[in-house]
Order: sequence, then structure tokens, then C-alpha cells
Amino acid sequence: MSTPSSSDGAPLDEGAGGQDLAGSVALVTGGAIGIGRAICVGLAAAGAKVVVADRSDPTATVTEVEKAGGEALGVLADVTSERDLADAVRVTEQSFGGVDILVNNAGIFAGLVPGPFDQLEADDWRKVFEVNVIGSFLAAKAVVGPMRRRGGGRIVNIASTTAFKGTAYLLHYTSSKGAILAMTKALARELGGDGIRVNAVAPGFTVSEGVEQNAEHVEAMRQNAPGSRILRREMVPDDIVGAVHFLAGPLSGFMTGQTIVVDGGAYLH
Repeated sequence: MSTPSSSDGAPLDEGAGGQDLAGSVALVTGGAIGIGRAICVGLAAAGAKVVVADRSDPTATVTEVEKAGGEALGVLADVTSERDLADAVRVTEQSFGGVDILVNNAGIFAGLVPGPFDQLEADDWRKVFEVNVIGSFLAAKAVVGPMRRRGGGRIVNIASTTAFKGTAYLLHYTSSKGAILAMTKALARELGGDGIRVNAVAPGFTVSEGVEQNAEHVEAMRQNAPGSRILRREMVPDDIVGAVHFLAGPLSGFMTGQTIVVDGGAYLH
């Protein structure tokens, strides 16, 4: 395999773990753009074979991974569909032999319009919870059998610091990420005996591709976020990759049920 590189041709930083994910297979939901794409490239740089599962075309992410010297395939999958997730897992097993890592990254955020809770519609809540919470549950349910057959696995849920800070005017989103924190703890207790570790990463406000496409709805957060941090700059998708890599790899082998906050020091967890 050639030296992994970024999309501009520069070698990728493999981090402290080096190729510690070599031989592992990672399924990443919502991997077509933004944070999900960065996670896919980062896990591939650490040696994992990556399956990019998204309702949007995953081709660009697969191409970026392959250009960097990694191995990936893309599958069209909506995390609210049990059939789509079952098909994604089946393709993963047929192509790469199994599933070792699940990153529950798919979620709704950038397109949400902030507003007072009493002006939110119940249908908005249902849509957010269907993707952010039930989608994560269904993905975990889809991979647990294959992970058990492999003798264990790692599930990394992408939460949010909104659940710790109680971010106002996004009550449905904030509540959905609070559910992810609770799910992480409860699922870790259920699956520990199977050798499956379940942890979470809680990013702060991240300037991702989705955010850039919906700037009018999130401009205030983008302006205010750097000033609330100890490390005073914008957060970008690559900032999340190291924590996901750590939780997906052997260096976190005695950690489960935990959440790592990555937000430049805005929330001291």
C-alpha cells in the first residue's frame, strides 16, 4: 500500500496509532461529506478498510480514500431503513469479510432552523429523532451479529456538546444528542460481555460542508463558537478524526461507555 495522502497529495498524518487499524473493517454512516468523509479518510489512513454508507452518493469519499492509498467501497443506505442497513452490512461482509468498527455519524443538524421550542413542530422532532437516534440504534442492531461472530467490535457514536451545554433554540437536536449519550452508556453495558466496546465523541460546532451549504441558519453559531473556546479558532472535520481513531483502535481497549469531548476547550468535561 502506498503512503496515505490527503486530497491535495500531501501525506496523511497517521497519528500516534500508526497503522493500528490494519486488518479492521469500518462501516461509517453519513460518510459522503463533511465530518463523515474526514472520518473515513482518517480510518483508512490508520489501515482500516472502509465502507462509506450514505443516502447521498458516496463516490467522492471512496475516491479520496483510494487516492490516499486506502481501500473503500460505497453503499447507498438510509439509516432509517432496516433493509438498507442490512444490505450495507451484507455487502461489507461479502467484500471485506466482516465488520469490526461502526461509526454512527449520520445525523441531521446543518439544515435545521434554530427557533424557540414552542415554535417547533412535532414532525420536526420526529424527523430529527428518526435519523439521529433511531438511525444509530438500527445501525448498531445491524452490525451486532457480525461483530459477535468476529469475537468483538467497536461502536463509536457521534454525539454533540449541545447535550452537555443545553444549547437553546435547537431543543430537538440537543435532545437527540442527549439520547445518544444515554444510548452509549446503556449499550456499552449490554455488549461488554460480547467484547464490543461502545463509546462516543462529542464535537463542538464544526464548520463542515453541510454547515457551509446552510450558512444563513448557522452564521451566529459560527461567529460565536471560536470566542467560547480555549483554542480560539474554527473547528473543522479533521479535528474529530483523532478521537474517533482512538476509540476505534486498540489504544482504548479498556474504555467503554465513555464520551470524549472535542471542542477546543469550550466545554470542560
